[in-house]
Amino acid sequence: MPELDPKASFSAMSAPQRTPNVLPRPDHRFIGAVGRTVSDSDPASIPQPVTAPAGAPNIVVILLDDVGFGQFGTFGGGIPTPALDRLAAEGLRYNRFHTTAICSPTRAALLTGRNHHVAAAGGIAESATGYDGYTAIIPKRTGMVAEVLRQNGYSTAWLGKNHNTPPWDINPRGPFDNWPTGWGFDYFYGFHGGQTSQWDPMLYENHSLVQRSPDPDYHLTTDLVDHTIRWIDNVQAVPGRPYFAYLATGATHAPHHAPSEWIDRFKGRFDGGWDLYREETFARQKELGVIPADAQLTPRPNEIPAWDSLEPDQRRLAARMAEAFAGFTAHTDHEIGRFLDALRERPDWDNTLVFYVVGDNGSSAEGGLSGTVDEVTYYNGFELPWQTSLEHIDDIGGPKLHNHFPVGWAWAMNTPFQWTKQVASHFGGTRNPMVVSWPSRITDTGGLRTQFHHVVDIVPTIYEVAGITPPEMLNGVQQDPIEGVSICYTFDGREAPERRRTQYFEIYANRAIYHDGWCAASLANVPWIAQKSALDLDTVPWELYHIDEDFSEANDLATVHPDKLRQLQELWWAEAARNHVLPVDTRPLAARIKPEEVPNPSKGRRSFTYRAGVGGIMEGAAPSLTNISFDLTAQVDIPETGAEGMLFTIGGYTAGIGWYVQGDRLVFSYNFFLERTRIVSGRPLKPGQQTVRAKFVYDGDGVGKGATVALFDGEEKIGEGRLERTVPVAFSSFDGLDVGLDRGAPVDFSYKPPFTFTGKLDHVRIDLGEG
Repeated sequence: MPELDPKASFSAMSAPQRTPNVLPRPDHRFIGAVGRTVSDSDPASIPQPVTAPAGAPNIVVILLDDVGFGQFGTFGGGIPTPALDRLAAEGLRYNRFHTTAICSPTRAALLTGRNHHVAAAGGIAESATGYDGYTAIIPKRTGMVAEVLRQNGYSTAWLGKNHNTPPWDINPRGPFDNWPTGWGFDYFYGFHGGQTSQWDPMLYENHSLVQRSPDPDYHLTTDLVDHTIRWIDNVQAVPGRPYFAYLATGATHAPHHAPSEWIDRFKGRFDGGWDLYREETFARQKELGVIPADAQLTPRPNEIPAWDSLEPDQRRLAARMAEAFAGFTAHTDHEIGRFLDALRERPDWDNTLVFYVVGDNGSSAEGGLSGTVDEVTYYNGFELPWQTSLEHIDDIGGPKLHNHFPVGWAWAMNTPFQWTKQVASHFGGTRNPMVVSWPSRITDTGGLRTQFHHVVDIVPTIYEVAGITPPEMLNGVQQDPIEGVSICYTFDGREAPERRRTQYFEIYANRAIYHDGWCAASLANVPWIAQKSALDLDTVPWELYHIDEDFSEANDLATVHPDKLRQLQELWWAEAARNHVLPVDTRPLAARIKPEEVPNPSKGRRSFTYRAGVGGIMEGAAPSLTNISFDLTAQVDIPETGAEGMLFTIGGYTAGIGWYVQGDRLVFSYNFFLERTRIVSGRPLKPGQQTVRAKFVYDGDGVGKGATVALFDGEEKIGEGRLERTVPVAFSSFDGLDVGLDRGAPVDFSYKPPFTFTGKLDHVRIDLGEG
């Protein structure tokens, strides 16, 4: 194999190239055939495993979640991040690096090297439609970098968040070709979906559910770092293969969960509000040189209230939410720092290339104008009043709440840019910091790179440094071209002319196009204002920015340079046509998701039987229990000493259903976003074998209406209760269906998971009624 010269300049060197997955053809022999014998001088050779090019580096990609440009102290934010500071001092900072503005699309682009619509990830996995660019099924023609590296002698692992598997495939049956292990990763440890509790996550190791940790101080970020270090140690115990480790935290996506000692470090630090935070962050950014000296701070939009306009209690609540978020950020920096310190202790640290992408999009506005203590309400189309959240202020950041701060803080964390996550038209949604470290190659340590780049540029960079030619065929499938441009030329080139000339953006009809220093932007909607009907794109205005001279997109030049704007508009449509963006779906998000069109293995059935111990079936693969009547029936055997534990649950602490035995009584628990109702039987269950039932009768006539619940032991009604409101859309995207125990976060706090049923449970049957 050719060796990589550690002294070579990337601007001058030509990395050794190889065609992936090409093995030498063995010299076949017919042992025992007539007239043939095997001699010592003419043995058959055993095919040897593929090895990586000599000198190929270990590769680590760290991806955080929902992070603003002005959040981490390394880039001027108000939250100290010493671990990222240290890595930046050892490597390079990138201040014009871009994502897609939302989760699943960024991850698909990052791992395939193709634009997100080409990878069929035009929106999050839960918002799939039938259009080619939006199916949420990553095509085989856009093979992931892990599969190519694996076929070229790398060990590969994915640890953390997976928001690219279609919801209908998240179940113990599979199929698993759209799981990380089907995309070229030898090992997967993490969670499926957009978010999860940091205290009580539902985790998978490869295809198997993970038993919940008994550690009372458990936190997901710590667990992911521990597993990443352990995996690397295991890989390196048998020498000969470099590794590719992809670590994707759930942090700092909601829920903003952190140990109380981390949150308390920031007490009082955000009392000045989001307007002041932006001003102070902007000043720090200039002092650090991460933005140009002539950059301008963009003003607060009219859609976001001034801090001083809030009521005193509203400010107190918002400040506490920011403290929790800051504690979450600082804790994440600490844990990633612990991981990086472990890498530094390994003898091959000098030849380990680290891409630290600080966010998959800008900071999130999905908490609404007032913030929330149950962010799943956002996906169900309504907001909790801030007064309700205030009642729970002391629990913010802990395991009982799914808290998310207000829009104003998201806007502040995105300083100096406009807007937030989901807004692909502006840099508040798409510009994220990145730090790259490679001790044996990067000599301009602590340097700043200002070339315009995009998340699709990571994969071609990996191929170049590893000496791999992107395959035209992968596992028998013709591959789409790699869209990205390697950033290797920037490692030695502070002033090197940028090689990415054009990049389009589109998420939920928010659009932009970059070309040769100019950017055209079209804002169609903002996340916290519900869109009522489909948009006419021809009526949505465009803005124009000369970002080579206007770093923060502060000066709209649309009326000054109409010809330039027209040129970029036409280029956007051309890029959209080439990249499977069309047709642009301008419908409200809720209107795009049609249950009758979305695959679901439970679709079309009215009765389901689940044996005890079955679980990990996410809502996208489970029968829908919203806006419908249903019966739950269980065959149980209660010992003479009594029994307790979960019979059936779906959802969790955000919203959900728990049907269990507690204190020998049958309980039906319904969580409507913190409004919890427990319907308890009037008498204990008797010892012995019996059939118990919960009958849920929905009022009908629309979504989210009330229901009556009755409990039965055999044919005897032993309890009844009333629910005035029910969940209209979904309980949770991360706490699935379990039978006989609760593997996720609890539906209510009268029990502690896993709350395994201590009697004998044969099965639970669900029979669906009418809506």
